[in-house]
Amino acid sequence: MRAANWIAILTLTLLNGAVMAKATGPEIERLGKDLTPTGAEKAGNKDGSIPAWDGGLTKAPAGFNPAKGYADPYAGEKPLFTITAQNVEQYKDKLSAGQLAMFKKYPQTYKMNVYPSHRSAALPKVVYDDIKKYAANAELAPGGGGVNGAESSSVPFPFPKVGEDVLWNHGYRWYGGSMEREYSWYVVQPSGGYFRVAVTDKAVSERSGYMDKKRDNGNFSFIAFYRQPATLEGTIYLVQDSLDTIKDPRRAWIYNAGQRRVRRAPDLCCDFTADGTEGLRVADQYFGWNGQTDRYDWKLLGKKEMFIPYNNYKLTDKSLKAGDVIKPGHVNPDLVRYELHRVWGVEGKLRPEARHIFSRRTMYFDEDSWVIAIADLYDARNELWRVQETYAMQYYDVVAPLMSAMSYNDLNSGGYMLDYATMEEKRPTEFGKKFKASDFEPDSLRRLGGK
Repeated sequence: MRAANWIAILTLTLLNGAVMAKATGPEIERLGKDLTPTGAEKAGNKDGSIPAWDGGLTKAPAGFNPAKGYADPYAGEKPLFTITAQNVEQYKDKLSAGQLAMFKKYPQTYKMNVYPSHRSAALPKVVYDDIKKYAANAELAPGGGGVNGAESSSVPFPFPKVGEDVLWNHGYRWYGGSMEREYSWYVVQPSGGYFRVAVTDKAVSERSGYMDKKRDNGNFSFIAFYRQPATLEGTIYLVQDSLDTIKDPRRAWIYNAGQRRVRRAPDLCCDFTADGTEGLRVADQYFGWNGQTDRYDWKLLGKKEMFIPYNNYKLTDKSLKAGDVIKPGHVNPDLVRYELHRVWGVEGKLRPEARHIFSRRTMYFDEDSWVIAIADLYDARNELWRVQETYAMQYYDVVAPLMSAMSYNDLNSGGYMLDYATMEEKRPTEFGKKFKASDFEPDSLRRLGGK
């Protein structure tokens, strides 16, 4: 009886959370008025250090050539100030616990160059229209593991009321509808030595009409093909995500080039570690955060001002070599731009019955783009373990805020991983490409693996 009562109470709580997530008519009318079309505060802050949103960056600057990287529209700006281990105390209220730990870990080399803030995030008008159109219908699926009624909206919850609302805003955000890209990640030793893993991947939002046939309950499909090193070349991962990850969990497969066979990968979620990452990135850190929410109890922490990586065009410069970016302990701070922005905070605490290498996660999401900016990750002893940062930028050619790279720092070992780096890749990312559903089926792994 007690177990039944507990289940009934939990179910009622979850259902109440879903009802709370629905937007009201008066709220929706604020979109495009005192709020941006994605739900952010349109006004700047009181002292003007965060400006008002004026529509964002929607046109490429002169000289843009994707083959050379993204031209930096703010290249002429100088830092307003630099945060170092010597003056960090005066800025600590606008930094995460993980960022503060990085100053303590690397007092001689770690710093933050803080530049004028530019609210460059912008989306196409048709995307804004869909956000407003479906805002009244979108609601959390029971248990918070997905979204019902959002259709093609890229921000199902512009007025977040629970932590899962923010997570799904991030998960549903606009990235051009689809993308095909080449990038590399670098696993870096404490000494600064590193090895490179090169990948080609394809990702498509099934809700946005970029796949010829939508799967029943289909949400997102992804396929990744390893190009190097030789020991991993030809390995392929395939992921199919649903609209409700509790009712219909992720389906995944792996093609092993050595064995020339496809096998199911039921554990390719959550804290699964992909080949070549040395455990520095787990599956639900792809794109910063993705996948199932049911292993944690989530709490919405509210909104605050923080110094976060923003408008990081320098990291896409094709004239850079990996050694220019990768330094012992952390990414070269002279190539990273920080700005003051408002962020939503979300905390997840691992449920007693669940398993994950992170017992607690505190994550901060940019209010304008819903892109995750920073994540502080804790070990089984509830001690700060890893720090994750997204080097965000506006892709003005497709009008989408994404990342130029990401990093995951291990505070214990001193190693880290630089992810999604493109400085050594020749092929520009293709956005808005139409795919066939058959491109994201197990048979496609066999075809790709035979090439």
